[in-house]
Amino acid sequence: MFSPVIAAVDGSAGSLAAAEWAAREAVRRDRPLRLVHAWNWHPRQTDSEPANAAQRHLARRVLRQAEERIRAAAPEVRLTDEQVEGPATAALLKVSEQAELLVLGSRGLSGLTGLLVGSVALGVAAKATRPVVLVRTGEEAEDEHFPAGDGSPSTRTGYRDVVLGIDLADACDEVIEFAFEMARQRHARLRVVHAWQPPSAIGLGPGGIGLVSDPERAEEWQQFLSAVLKGWRERYPETEVLETVVEGKASTALVRAASAASLLVVGRRLAERPTLPHIGPVTRAAIHHAGCPLVVVPHE
Repeated sequence: MFSPVIAAVDGSAGSLAAAEWAAREAVRRDRPLRLVHAWNWHPRQTDSEPANAAQRHLARRVLRQAEERIRAAAPEVRLTDEQVEGPATAALLKVSEQAELLVLGSRGLSGLTGLLVGSVALGVAAKATRPVVLVRTGEEAEDEHFPAGDGSPSTRTGYRDVVLGIDLADACDEVIEFAFEMARQRHARLRVVHAWQPPSAIGLGPGGIGLVSDPERAEEWQQFLSAVLKGWRERYPETEVLETVVEGKASTALVRAASAASLLVVGRRLAERPTLPHIGPVTRAAIHHAGCPLVVVPHE
């Protein structure tokens, strides 16, 4: 049986937007969609049966609300739902092991509405062993597509670029393949972005600072990127690829590229010690500031 796309819902606007995005993705992948609501998220709750019954009732209402939204937006999706019990991060991490993708709203799950990304969403993205998609509040189907000829929002136009952030010092096949697949499914262009910064004078030997000019470095990185992608271009000949090499901070380059994208794909190295999850500074900045849905793809 195919692994489902799983969306976590809690009744917030962000989780409903995430559920609708997940429904569209499930249709694109021809996968079922499973809605999950985790109850008893607050450890200070009592364990009395009345309290548990109230939580189950609330969970059923939250799931029903999400189901109604999805039935209206994507009636063709194969839909199931599930209640899970436990602290939110732990419960969703366990559920994610069964998922092709786990989709979360970037706000609302933690209740800390002053944060761009809630603690639960960050915790899951930092620890999951499956790809995690974070969807911003207010995301609409039209946002994935180019505007119509008159400038109005549309779902009948082509998809905006899928953007892949790549570190050529640590390029990973799993992340590259994921991005190519997402672009292929959408018949979208894949824009691959690598940012580089000149070495500091401290890291160079005597006279070394003048050995290679910035334009020469940029050309070397461009050639390196082309070499890394050569085999993938041959494997996905129908996917248009735009290679972008820029000088500057990687986080700035990715956030800028994501401002006009349908999706941003970044990688996260799995921790050797699972008790010490880690999101690198570039991925963390992208999670907080990207203007489109973002996928964190874990890799070895």
